[in-house]
Amino acid sequence: MKTDRTIKALFFDIDGTLVSFETHRIPRSTIESLEAAKRKGIKIFISTGRPLVYINNLGDIKHLIDGYITTNGAYIVIDGKVIACHEIPIEDVRTMMRFSDERQFSCILVGEHDALLYNATREVEEFFFRLLDLENASSHISVDELLQQRVIQMTPIITAEEEAAIMPALPSCESSRWYPAFADVTARGVDKGEGVKAVARHFGFSIDETMAFGDGGNDTRMVQVAGIGVAMGNANEPLKQVADYVTTSVDDDGVKKALEYWQVI
Repeated sequence: MKTDRTIKALFFDIDGTLVSFETHRIPRSTIESLEAAKRKGIKIFISTGRPLVYINNLGDIKHLIDGYITTNGAYIVIDGKVIACHEIPIEDVRTMMRFSDERQFSCILVGEHDALLYNATREVEEFFFRLLDLENASSHISVDELLQQRVIQMTPIITAEEEAAIMPALPSCESSRWYPAFADVTARGVDKGEGVKAVARHFGFSIDETMAFGDGGNDTRMVQVAGIGVAMGNANEPLKQVADYVTTSVDDDGVKKALEYWQVI
């Protein structure tokens, strides 16, 4: 299908979209498709819930990337320069830490430069090692040192029911989920869709000239906002419902098939 608009920028979630949960690698078809898009002058951006310090799996396409929307839109970096940093008020950070102490759950606190797993357990460390293919979920700094940075995301390992009970106590924050075991909490008004808008403003292209790919709940606003929103075949059903197009899974050449369908490449 040929779109009647010119696509100038592509935005990609990482886990379950660019990178397979099964292999922790980017499929060869995806790499080749992004190379083809780049040859046509199309810009390529990452849009992820991961903090910058956790982005460890894009080596095969790093040379193609024009910028990063990280922590669900809270921290955006273009050409090594920070163009957006949305801080969570310290009182909400301390409230989350208090809940973590009282309810005995682990929580990743993400600063501008470091991340720390607060109230860590061996089981949680191993879980993140497997899910995100990380060597360590924590930087080698103390809580006090991390809190000297601006905190841009909190990721409590809690159920949806616990999330519903806790969020009213964090008036300056909102939450989203891309995996059942945890929630990503950012400053209110922050999401991947707003991140796409910020990048479009920065480069001076229209939002209609963007195409976004995702698979999780935290991709919903990005897929809705983009000129063309694509849900992967492995995406959750609510995301598929709001997408302009549903492609095949990350492991079944989903990115390539969508770019070819819309004649972007």
